[in-house]
Amino acid sequence: MTRHSRSLLGSRKLLSIAAVLALTIAACATNGADTTTTEAPGTTAPGTTEAPGTTAAPGTTAAPGEQIGGTVSVIGTWGGAEAEAFRAMVAPFEAATGVTVQYTGTRDINTVLSTGVEAGILPDLAGLPGPGQMVDWARRGALLDLRDVLDYDQYVAETSAGFVELGTVDDALVGVFIKSAVKGLIFYNPNHFAGAAPTDWPAVEAAAADAGSAEAGWCIGIESGAASGWPATDWIEDFVIRQSGPQVYDDWYQGRHPWDSPEIREAFEAYGRAVQNTYGGSQFVLSTNFGDAAEPMFTDPPGCLFHHQASFMTGFFADYPQAPEAGTDYDFFIMPDINPDYPGALTGAGDLFGMFNDTPQSRALMQWLVTAEAQQIWVDLGGAISGNTLVTEYPDPVAQKSAEALAGSEVFRFDASDLMPEAMNAAFWQAMLDYTQNPGQLDQILTTLDEVRADAYTE
Repeated sequence: MTRHSRSLLGSRKLLSIAAVLALTIAACATNGADTTTTEAPGTTAPGTTEAPGTTAAPGTTAAPGEQIGGTVSVIGTWGGAEAEAFRAMVAPFEAATGVTVQYTGTRDINTVLSTGVEAGILPDLAGLPGPGQMVDWARRGALLDLRDVLDYDQYVAETSAGFVELGTVDDALVGVFIKSAVKGLIFYNPNHFAGAAPTDWPAVEAAAADAGSAEAGWCIGIESGAASGWPATDWIEDFVIRQSGPQVYDDWYQGRHPWDSPEIREAFEAYGRAVQNTYGGSQFVLSTNFGDAAEPMFTDPPGCLFHHQASFMTGFFADYPQAPEAGTDYDFFIMPDINPDYPGALTGAGDLFGMFNDTPQSRALMQWLVTAEAQQIWVDLGGAISGNTLVTEYPDPVAQKSAEALAGSEVFRFDASDLMPEAMNAAFWQAMLDYTQNPGQLDQILTTLDEVRADAYTE
């Protein structure tokens, strides 16, 4: 999810190990992310076959439940509640294997991993920014083929075919989804919005314009450290697929459809109307972290009526001072159809994981992360939909509805920005910051995006 243009990397290709580690730590401190070692008590039990900190020869395999000891380094984007959920997910693995999971969280993961690929200094496992970067790193030989790490046939049988395809590059499985999310959800507080879910977008805009007792129609926050801007790209993607259909959506993220076109312009303008009716105005949008953005929806009187986000947002709700309860204090309806020619469209995303270093510890952890047992742990804590089809139990009716929406979607598309080349996605993020600040500059913003497009797809 977090990427930067390759232009940031030119002077970093020969960074030393110390410099790469410093970059990681600085990114975490700057972006409020998480740098921790997660370790279950008593993991160095008798019978450990390998001293902590050592690794066996690459290519050897240890079962997830076998005591092997040692460490495995992991970098991801998760901080706060999400980092805690990941720790809970790996705690049984640590207890069973004696492996210490050393986790570093940073919102600037693309820069950290891109630098690592250039320098050859990488963690054992990492959450990948998206399929676009994954393809590049796989073809450069940085990501390892997981077909020999996992029980491949079992993984395919238990995983959505679309997710298997997205993790495959040139017939090699290089990325697996350990959780997923539905996007385009409109959250609301039933204590302040008790009407029926709007069935078309004009009805949503009308309800937001009226707002009732709320100060504004929308709560929006797009700050995310080095990844600032990405929450606004979700708005554009949801508008594009609902207004212009899946073919335009596909051509757009693949670089065949111009940004300065009626279809993409219309999507930006629809987002702009929401910003004009947002709590705190555009400065609140720009300066408020996406995870905190919905808080005014739970005050009395409320600051806003609606909040557009993905299903993972409920994991952030759990940390709010008001401690809203699913079904009682928050619910959602799916962003409705806009063009009747393209009904039932849904966007989504997922957390891809890849392997950079082949060790017994990294193999064992990867084998654990794709299981229904492991993914159920995160699902039970909220804010996640499992990529494993054997996970069917969700902790509350709102989470259950999210999972059912993903399973029942008529037209599903993965997050477009995550599928774009790195330079294009970075420019898209910046464009959303620029447009939110200065909507009158849309002509120049779209022209600039097309200039990036001319180069980004020819690399």
